Amino acid sequence: MQKASYTGVKRLFYANTKSPEETARIGMILGSFLTAGDIVCLQGELGAGKTCFAQGVARGMGIEDPVTSPTFNLVNEYHGELTLYHLDVYRLNGPGDLDDLGYEDIFYGDGVTLIEWAERVREALPAERLEILINRGTQGDECREIRMLPRGDRYRLLVEGLMSVVCSGS
Repeated sequence: MQKASYTGVKRLFYANTKSPEETARIGMILGSFLTAGDIVCLQGELGAGKTCFAQGVARGMGIEDPVTSPTFNLVNEYHGELTLYHLDVYRLNGPGDLDDLGYEDIFYGDGVTLIEWAERVREALPAERLEILINRGTQGDECREIRMLPRGDRYRLLVEGLMSVVCSGS
């Protein structure tokens, strides 16, 4: 991993990765910290690595099934110690379309919710959540810039735990 830093003032985690494996590794570490009720919002352009990151999250949660983008299903459900609800809301017209998915049961249920293209339904999201922006890096085709913005104390502590592991090289 090229760079990882944590700005305590804004509570922002920032990392540059050099490969899909490193991107998934950060997701895996994050997944190991997630608990029931957590909501993780992924943002980034097409091909930025959101699904790669989600695959790492699932591995970190102990999920062994292959994780694929739910672009056409809208929601994929994976079972491990906790259930992972993986949503892709790219094709939705807005927050109102979430009603058809039964989003309140998902958001406020006993699993972890991971939402790709979360910015498209921002108005429906709980105030407390973890926002993650993944962009293509400038150092090469497989490099990614990952920024995490915790919204709420639970997510601030989660990001601090993640950062301690990433910076220790564990």
